[in-house]
Amino acid sequence: MKRALASILAFGLVATPLLAEPAFAQQRSEQGEARREMNAGNIMPLRQIEARVLPTMKGAEYLGPAYDPAAMAYRLKFIRDGRVLFVDVDARTGRILRRSN
Repeated sequence: MKRALASILAFGLVATPLLAEPAFAQQRSEQGEARREMNAGNIMPLRQIEARVLPTMKGAEYLGPAYDPAAMAYRLKFIRDGRVLFVDVDARTGRILRRSN
């Protein structure tokens, strides 16, 4: 029993980085796409979008952005009082599309 448990734990330690790599690669791809779109003048710089949204999120800690190239939108992630909040922003115009509660 102990040997089986040790084998399972060892496999988990080896397999975990392998499972995480596609998500990391996808994030890097999305960042590259956002950079290309911004350089082409198709979307606003992230810092400009953050400058508009962050002041409206009083009492919330900013956790970071994610870019969706298909929607050409940023999702800004916050936490307030133990709850995760999202603000979706049109990357072309900087207009807030929706806020989670």
